Amino acid sequence: MANSPTAAQRRIYQAAMKLFAERGVTQVSVSDLAEFADVARGTIYNNIESLETLFEDVAGSLASEMNQRVVSRFSSVDDPAKRLAFGVRLYVHRSQEEPSWGLFITSFAFTHAALRELWSGYPAIDLMHGVQTGRYNISEAQVPSALGLIGSSVISAMYLVREGIKTWRDAGSDAAELVLKGLGLPLEEARKLATENMPAE
Repeated sequence: MANSPTAAQRRIYQAAMKLFAERGVTQVSVSDLAEFADVARGTIYNNIESLETLFEDVAGSLASEMNQRVVSRFSSVDDPAKRLAFGVRLYVHRSQEEPSWGLFITSFAFTHAALRELWSGYPAIDLMHGVQTGRYNISEAQVPSALGLIGSSVISAMYLVREGIKTWRDAGSDAAELVLKGLGLPLEEARKLATENMPAE
């Protein structure tokens, strides 16, 4: 699919995401998709390449879009630890604002390769930069494990919000603080960065 989906594709992707998340499946029918998206079956055929690859297309588009959202919103922040704290909280906040998005991510983020971009690409590069500049007290060899720690912490925080156990602010700040402490930041600094006001959009 194109890097920038058309308006019709975005509508179809949104409907597909909701179907995948609510039903816990990775395959849907044209009829169900057309009904959910409130479009004709012909519109579905004209705007997606294949039902067989729709899940991967939707997941890849969501992962790319979310990483770009984090990059663009926090591009003026120089400190990788602060960017990480903001990024963690942004994920958790979005899961409250867009429940279907949050359900999709928590359902499939660790079980499907198409969503690995959430934890690879820019996040991995930024984490490595923090390691190489001495911001984090871990080795380069530990970066893949650290990415797993970050991803699982974010997913757990999103789950707590979805279940009504914590607010997004509390869950997001807790996750960010624990991640930063795990990466070697002192307690007080980790807590400060985890509760600092995020830049406005």
